[in-house]
Amino acid sequence: MNLSKLNRKEEEPFNTKKMTDLQKSLLERIEDKFKSIDQNPDVHLEGLIWAKPITYWDYIQTDALLNLQVQRTTLPDEMVFIMYHQINEILFKMILWEIEQVSGCEAIKADFFAEKLARISRYFDMLSSSFSIMQNGMETAQYLKFRNTLTPASGFQSAQYRLIEFASTELINLIDHRYRATIDRNTPYEHAYDHLYWQAAGKDHSTGKKSTLIRLFEEKYKNMFLQKMEVYNTSNLWTRYKSLPESEKQNKALIAAMRHYDKTVNITWVMAHYHAAEKYLESEGKTAEATGGSNWKKYMHPKYQRRIFFPELWTKEELASWGE
Repeated sequence: MNLSKLNRKEEEPFNTKKMTDLQKSLLERIEDKFKSIDQNPDVHLEGLIWAKPITYWDYIQTDALLNLQVQRTTLPDEMVFIMYHQINEILFKMILWEIEQVSGCEAIKADFFAEKLARISRYFDMLSSSFSIMQNGMETAQYLKFRNTLTPASGFQSAQYRLIEFASTELINLIDHRYRATIDRNTPYEHAYDHLYWQAAGKDHSTGKKSTLIRLFEEKYKNMFLQKMEVYNTSNLWTRYKSLPESEKQNKALIAAMRHYDKTVNITWVMAHYHAAEKYLESEGKTAEATGGSNWKKYMHPKYQRRIFFPELWTKEELASWGE
């Protein structure tokens, strides 16, 4: 073999005459893409030569994901508890991702809206049915031991769940029903925040003092919550629905999707959580406190808090019997 001839051949420019139309089109698109961001396309193309092939474990970050489960005790069923809640948080992220598609859509249509809500509802349907893992997947004796190491942490402190609420409905629908008449769109966000329904679970109402549960929660997330409350004030799901043309608002599939989402989040999922807690916290013949110290029965049950995202889509009778 004539190596000098081979080397000369390798140094010759790529023969574009032998390229297919598809290859030419792809190269033109690559060139346009990188030139649009002031990058040299040749540099990026050469980078492909040295890039490693992608693998499933690299793409999904499997090793990192499977090293996030760290027990605080030696009790095996604590691992079930940790992994289950981590799965919940991943699903919450998926839900927020879909809500953002609706919030950020400029010319939204009923069909697009309904499809996104169907996706979101499937995630919450999965969350609702998955509580059997918690309810039947741990030994009561083990749970009652390892839960003592979790105080004052609580599922109450899921920031993503609070964001889902802010992103789903107008703020007035998340205010403690005892104070709704005193709050309107001109109320400062800080004042509204202090009267959200879940604040009741973290306060001593005789003194006004907040529990450690909520104090730690607010130290980490309050500023972000106030900012998101303002952002979602005009882009939450309920506000986006009300901004639709009248003909779009009457879309039966969209209305059905919104009602399903509202009921699934605020009744079905909540009650699945409630019954799982009931099994463990009432297992010894008395009602135990939640790890965060709240009155979990009143905080969780929808008939008390009346969390309703889309109240105008329900009849008076349905609203009156909410959660019962």
